[in-house]
Amino acid sequence: MGFRGTITDAADFDPTADAETLFNAMKGFGEFLTPPVFSLTSRSNRQRQEVIAAYKCSFGKDLIEDLKYELTGKFERLIVSLMRTPAYHDAKEIHDAVKGVGTSERCLIEILASRNNRQMNEMVAAYKDAYGRDMEEDIIADTSGHFKKMLVVLLQGTRDESGVVDADLVQQDAQDLYAAGEEQWGTDEAKFIMILGNRSVTHLCMVFDAFEKVAEMSIEDTIKRELSGDFERLMLAVVQCIRSVPMFFAKRLYKAMKGLGTADNTLIRIMICRSEIDILDIRECFRLLYEKSLFNMITDDTSGDYKRTLLNLCGGDDE
Repeated sequence: MGFRGTITDAADFDPTADAETLFNAMKGFGEFLTPPVFSLTSRSNRQRQEVIAAYKCSFGKDLIEDLKYELTGKFERLIVSLMRTPAYHDAKEIHDAVKGVGTSERCLIEILASRNNRQMNEMVAAYKDAYGRDMEEDIIADTSGHFKKMLVVLLQGTRDESGVVDADLVQQDAQDLYAAGEEQWGTDEAKFIMILGNRSVTHLCMVFDAFEKVAEMSIEDTIKRELSGDFERLMLAVVQCIRSVPMFFAKRLYKAMKGLGTADNTLIRIMICRSEIDILDIRECFRLLYEKSLFNMITDDTSGDYKRTLLNLCGGDDE
């Protein structure tokens, strides 16, 4: 369907001029800083990297570190995250999810279930470069069981992306999934991991249809019956992303904002990572699912410069 993002390359872009404007604004008071910082949301990520380079070349300083010093709270996290490349942003999110006491399994699930091979491989390389550590080793050290095994499979970034579908293999995979779960006492989790972690998106969509005919229930219902805990949530996320990545993120955004309080880390992560990919499709899915625009949901749940920046990434109202 082509480009479905909201943020594109700005016309008449001059990275040196942007860098100078930011540098001068940071020498003044807060009200002078907000407009040039907000203007960064009108630049593509590629252009933001040019601004970072121009800032260092002109002033011998790290723009991201200066932004961290000048900004605060959720607005700071949003802007600083915008300035990282997609791969380094994902790497930072994974690092934050596994470091210290406890693990943010939901963050691991969201990222590793939704990235394609190229994104996965670039993220792993960025992690190694940024932290001098192996992402796979860190995730293995912080997770366990079948959940860990599936994460490791996804991390390899080797899912079949050929688009070639073997009709016989589709039927075999459907039968194997049925035999691994509904047809026997207990569950062969390894079979679920192997098939859902390696087959192509097109192939798996056909497998899910074939499975429903064999099992007389959806693959989602079988996963809920046969699996549990974080492993169940991961496998459901993988299935959702196979069916529709925009629908998966629309649901994640709604859960991040509904009820008391907002899961700002999730909101920031999704709005940034999808703003140059498929946020328009996510908006359509959000409206279809919840009869409310993503724009209005953000308006109701956030405030100030933080809200203004998120709305710019959103790109418009669908109501």
